[in-house]
Amino acid sequence: MPVSSTDPDVLLGPADIRALAARLGVRPTKQRGQNFVIDANTVRRIVRTAGVRPEDVVVEVGPGLGSLTLALLEAADRVTAVEIDDVLAAALPATVEARLPHRADHFALVHHDALRLTELPGPAPTALVANLPYNVAVPVLLHMLGRFPTIERTLVMVQSEVADRLAAPPGSKVYGVPSVKAAWYAHVKRAGAIGRNVFWPAPNVDSGLVSLIRRDEPLRTTATRDEVFAVVDAAFAQRRKTLRAALAGWAGSAGAAEEALKAAGVSPQARGESLTVEDFAAIAEHGPAA
Repeated sequence: MPVSSTDPDVLLGPADIRALAARLGVRPTKQRGQNFVIDANTVRRIVRTAGVRPEDVVVEVGPGLGSLTLALLEAADRVTAVEIDDVLAAALPATVEARLPHRADHFALVHHDALRLTELPGPAPTALVANLPYNVAVPVLLHMLGRFPTIERTLVMVQSEVADRLAAPPGSKVYGVPSVKAAWYAHVKRAGAIGRNVFWPAPNVDSGLVSLIRRDEPLRTTATRDEVFAVVDAAFAQRRKTLRAALAGWAGSAGAAEEALKAAGVSPQARGESLTVEDFAAIAEHGPAA
């Protein structure tokens, strides 16, 4: 079982990160949304906020140079890191071996695109904890939740406005597709803010933590996830329109959309931002494929 380290040299500080990056010839790229965390207190805070337990099998997406990876290995039973970058993927196991040699056999590196990931080695993951690349944060999060149903708890660091969208309740100005799709899987809430100065390079946006606790039971509906998500996508593609108009293409006509909405107990004059995920599921149940 993991034992929390009291050795401050285990985690990577600013000088460690820069030296490691220089040795590898790594320059963080905007294309991959790379901003490396350089503050040990921040990664420990993330692990603590995530509620990582000694028995957890944690999957981390976008580990970069390993700042968060090392903190997770101190707290969890196993950590599997998924990294798309060739150089970073090749270097991370050596960093783990050098800094936490007694935990290296509890670490696995998967060199893969998280958006195309279909399986993970070893025991099934129980938690997802990650500083997600900002340019693909929502698609990666939704893919991981959908592909790995054993993930019970998730804590991700994302761009602050993305965190707001994910955790937004119905009726909020920023409530939209990410909010509803995340709610399909989990109970979602904001779990804190992260300043810009803990990153290298410092991003020009603030960051936020989002906590997702998977539903004890799947949403009760006869519609499939894909059917529900099709309604969600259609409703927000033209969010200024009433649902009768916005769902016309999905239903086949405005009249068919109105029939489905009324059967679901939803006003045809409502707009997507006022509906819960349960409302969208009800509409899907009365859709063209029903």
